[in-house]
Amino acid sequence: MGIFDLWGKKSKKEKMRERIAENYRKGKAAEEQFRIKCLLQGKEVERTGRGHDFRVRTRDLLTGRVVKSELVEVKAGKSKLSDLQRRTKKRKSNYRVVREDPWFY
Repeated sequence: MGIFDLWGKKSKKEKMRERIAENYRKGKAAEEQFRIKCLLQGKEVERTGRGHDFRVRTRDLLTGRVVKSELVEVKAGKSKLSDLQRRTKKRKSNYRVVREDPWFY
């Protein structure tokens, strides 16, 4: 019995659960990083759902009117779009997928 045997081996379910939790944390960190970048650029960021993560608006500084509005889906790493996200991307012309590599998660 070695020193590393004290923790025991992990089952496949445990490994899968840990991997999913890590992917979740990585995705949330990427979304937060994107939101901060947009706020620093002076854009309005509104959290949405159902097929996209954010609605990002750019306003004219003088008039306050919305110049550009787009729906943004933030993905971390090589993650794939879900079926709903693919359908939304086809239907909406202002839909954009942003790939972020979070600095920390």
